[in-house]
Amino acid sequence: QVQLAESGGGLVQAGGSLRLSCAASGRTFSDYAMGWYRQAPGLEREFVAAVVWTDGSIYYKDSVKGRFTISRDNAKNTVYLLMNSLKPEDTAVYYCNFKVYGPQRYEEDYWGQGTQVTVST
Repeated sequence: QVQLAESGGGLVQAGGSLRLSCAASGRTFSDYAMGWYRQAPGLEREFVAAVVWTDGSIYYKDSVKGRFTISRDNAKNTVYLLMNSLKPEDTAVYYCNFKVYGPQRYEEDYWGQGTQVTVST
């Protein structure tokens, strides 16, 4: 099992910034990615950003490119999401994701408890 401890989030005005953190602990894996998803009320959970731990590849949702930056601290097994130029449409519960890759395209997901991000106009 993997435990994910999230921090950050809160209420910010449009144009402001927030930083989310997620620290992973528990079982170790050799091939995995860490990242963030979000879910707004009435909508499905959607991918935001991720970093592949083995090679450092980074991926973003198109609408956050240039505004959000994902980074990692290998020693702490922690991933960060710096969110700049926040918009009201970024309002959602943000979930940390730990995705394990296995043979034959096997994937296993672990989730944090979620942290609320609210952007006011």
